[in-house]
Parts: sequence; C-alpha cells; structure tokens
Amino acid sequence: MEGEPTLRLRIFDLNCWAIRYLSKQRQQRVRLIGDTLRQEGFDLVLLQEVWSEQDYSDLKVKLAGCYPFSHYFRSGVIGSGLCVFSRFPILDTLLYQYSLNGYPYMLQHGDWFCGKEPGSRAGVTAPLLSLSLQLHAEYCRDKDAYLPHRLVQAWELAQFIRHTSKAADVVLLGGDLNMHPEDVGIRLLRGWTGLRDAFAEAMHFEGCKNGCTLVPDNCFTDKSELLPFPLGIRIDYILYKAISSFTVKCEELKTTTGRAPGMNIPFSDHEAVMATLHIQRQGQPAGATLGTGDPALADVVTEARTEVGVGLQAARRQRYSSGRMAVLALLLLLLQAAAALGTLAGLGAEQPFPKLSFCLLAFLAFGVLVLASSLHLFHTMEVKMLHGTEDQMWMVLRALQERP
Repeated sequence: MEGEPTLRLRIFDLNCWAIRYLSKQRQQRVRLIGDTLRQEGFDLVLLQEVWSEQDYSDLKVKLAGCYPFSHYFRSGVIGSGLCVFSRFPILDTLLYQYSLNGYPYMLQHGDWFCGKEPGSRAGVTAPLLSLSLQLHAEYCRDKDAYLPHRLVQAWELAQFIRHTSKAADVVLLGGDLNMHPEDVGIRLLRGWTGLRDAFAEAMHFEGCKNGCTLVPDNCFTDKSELLPFPLGIRIDYILYKAISSFTVKCEELKTTTGRAPGMNIPFSDHEAVMATLHIQRQGQPAGATLGTGDPALADVVTEARTEVGVGLQAARRQRYSSGRMAVLALLLLLLQAAAALGTLAGLGAEQPFPKLSFCLLAFLAFGVLVLASSLHLFHTMEVKMLHGTEDQMWMVLRALQERP
C-alpha cells in the first residue's frame, strides 16, 4: 500500500456444502457460485467444504479471468475442503493441521478424515495474513462431545495467528467456526488475538436478522437442528484486525437470506457472508494488540481451561477402558494358545478338538485386540494433546493474573 492512502477490500466467505454424491444439487450450486463470483468481482474469496478437487478445478477455470490467483489446501484422507481465490498475488501458503479433530470411529461425522486446519497466507499489496478455515462441527449442542476438541482448535488457531502475523499489517480470518458468537471458543479466539467481528463492527448491515448464517428459510437446512433457534444461528464469521501502521474498518456486511440473489435455490445450506473493509495507513505504527481484545480474558481462559479439563478426564476414562479391553483380549489369546499347545502335547485327547470354533474365537479375540489397542493409542494421544493445551492455558492464565 505504499503510495496508496486507502484500500477498499471486498471479501466473500461461504461454506459450500459440496459433498460429492451426498449434497443436494451440488454441481448446479457450484456453477451458481462460480457465476456469481465472476459477476460480482470480489477481491478475496474464502470457500469451505469444496470436497471435490474437480469442483475446485472447474471454479478455477471459470474464475481465472477475474481471480488469477488461487490455492486448494490438500490434507487428511478426503481433503480439507478449503480453497481461496484472489485478485492479488498469493505470496505463499502454509498448512497447519489441528492436533485434535474428532474421533476416527465416528464415521457418520467424518471430521477426523478431512484433517481440518487454518488455511492461507496471502499478499494484497500490503502484507495481509488471510486465513480460510473450518472448526469441528457441533452436531449436538446439549451433549457436545466435541467441545474440548473445538476449544483445542480455537486455542491452536489463536496461537497460529500470534506466531504467523508478526510480519503482517492486517490479519483477516473467514470461515465456518461452528460456534455461536457468545460461545467460549469464540471469546477465547477473539480475546487472545484481538480480532474484531465484522458483524459487530459493520457500519451498515444487510441480510438475515442477527447476521445468522444457518436459517430456517434455507431449503437445505435441517429444520430440526434449529428448533431452539427460530431465527437461526450465526456460525460463519469474517474477523479482522490491523497490527502495524494501518487501521481497518468494516464499511458494510451482507449475508444472503435463504436464496442466492436472483435465483430459486441457495448457494449452500449456509448463508454467504460478504464484507467490505476499509484499510487505511495511519501516521505512526499502532503496534500489536494481541491478547488485549477482551478485558475479561482471564475469565475466558479459565472457562476454556475448565472445559478442556473435563474433556481430559473423559479421554483418560476412554483410554483406560480401551486399554483394559486390549489386555482382556490378549489374555484370551494366551489362553487359547495354551489350550492349543496342550492339545498338541496330547492332553485332553479323549475329546475332539473344535477347530472351527477355536479359530473363530481366536480371530474375534485378535480383532478386539487390534481395535482396542488402536483406540488406546488414539486416546493416549488425545490425553497428551488435551493435557498440553491445559498446561498452556494455565501458563497464560498465570501471566494474565500477574500482569499489572
């Protein structure tokens, strides 16, 4: 931005819900998204849940004229689903995968297989750190088994921003955070990084009431999940902050309202979020404000640490149960081996040896041993990650309490 007093940056963020073979009208919606982006001419596009690389390739070809720079983040078994399109050069990219992302045996949820992570670093004349990301889904708010994992992800994301934004002038984060605005994870992320919510800061807003991005008016939304929230919920965000000699203001924020503009179907089961940011250079460097965004940050860290501690205790119980099951399966195999050796030695020869039943039981015991050992290993890693995050939060909490 040397020589330019201001920069007007238009951002488009959307969870595309583009799951091959499962998402309704996926190809039609992906084409619609591409047509809209080509017509509107945003400066930066952040997309999540583009699970098919072919969909990304089709978008890349269609948008090459107006978005010459793009990147798709590959990770996990089925990919991250994250991609970014930009009118400005992408200077470099960095992929960081969260240490915890659900459970591999929860096949119906599938978060573990996609390896979710924060996404990209981009350059827009002045250094701009832009992140496209998605955190673990909630699935059940009343019995949220994934809350500790999502808090670990929010904490790692905050640490990621702190350690990668030092050379940036502006930090921009967009994506599906799968948390309500007042949830502890959002407050932790904003408080520890100083990020500002575009919806709360916007001088002009147009769209769904309260900025909701999952709304009953969307024909693809599961209405049963929104019964406690008749207006909908807001889980998709655009967050931003200036670090050095710049100021950032949200001039305008818009969301779609159940249907794509001028169309009969929505872009996705989520509403798109569109922000216009006004970036201006100021006289003197403002300096970093990381960790000063929330005056009650110590209380937020305490609450988050408590929830992580609850998850840690649950993980320890699961580790103990799986370890005990592995030991029992191993003992059964040893007993079977002793019985087989006894038969070979001539003991108990007066009765026929039930080979088929013996083999089936041995196969079952071996399968239980492998499965239980794998679960024990996974939950051991989970315990270490949760314990490590709890220790980090305790160190931060102690520092905040000792700060004048």
